Amino acid sequence: MARYVITGTGTDIGKTVLSAGLCGFLGYDYWKPLQTGVAGNLPNAAIGKAQHPLPDTDADVITRLAAVRSYPETWALTQPLSPHRAAELDGISIDPDRIDPPADDALIIEGAGGVLAPVTRQVLFADLFARWQIPVILAAGTGLGTISYSLTALESLRARGVPVHGVAFIGEDNPDNIATIGQIGRVRVLGRLPILPTLTRDSLQAAMAQGFDKGDFA
Repeated sequence: MARYVITGTGTDIGKTVLSAGLCGFLGYDYWKPLQTGVAGNLPNAAIGKAQHPLPDTDADVITRLAAVRSYPETWALTQPLSPHRAAELDGISIDPDRIDPPADDALIIEGAGGVLAPVTRQVLFADLFARWQIPVILAAGTGLGTISYSLTALESLRARGVPVHGVAFIGEDNPDNIATIGQIGRVRVLGRLPILPTLTRDSLQAAMAQGFDKGDFA
């Protein structure tokens, strides 16, 4: 068992569905410390195009797609914005020192937005990851632009001393982009989650079993 942080090359890359897939695949619990947009539905399951309406929180997605425990958010903010700005509009002061992972040795932790998304105007998510020293899985797309986005994210993590476990790809198969990121980024390619026309617990777990190897998460 282990703990992993799921971050992404950007917003709406598919982190929540990947997190749900990994939770179900590995039997791990889930925690998202900062949730924004709770006043309305969020586009947090874009990988499943037919899902309407969307749940209000990413923990709701996890509950629907994986029968695992979800820990409560440290902060839940109303506006669908970066946490630093959503907190300001809610009149809330986020204290990064209070954002500590649960004492759970089988846990998937999902960040908000990308690697350098602001938690506050002084602290980025990558700074939190550096403090936690929990291995990071980078969620990346497979299409045009992903090489630069992924390599930039990897450099940002490594510059802060964040341990990187590997990259998990989301999207259509693009072998050269995937191989190039693995080679130039000197990073383990964990697998690929395809676009799912129908997103259910069964379809997600079938895709995880086909695209990933549990031995890579030992």
